[in-house]
Amino acid sequence: MESQPLAYDIPTAATLCGIGRTKLLEEVGAGRLRTVKIGSRRLVPRQALEQYVAMLEEEAAAGQ
Repeated sequence: MESQPLAYDIPTAATLCGIGRTKLLEEVGAGRLRTVKIGSRRLVPRQALEQYVAMLEEEAAAGQ
């Protein structure tokens, strides 16, 4: 059984979301996507990505 990482670096998180690195960093800066810092590395927890996508789904549903 292969396990998934608990957190992803910024380029990987952006790829998983299907957006660019710059857009992902804008979302982080806007407080819409949570990150953690370990040393000099900024990581996006898997749970934060899941919450972010759920929030986008809710926003899309509210706009319809």
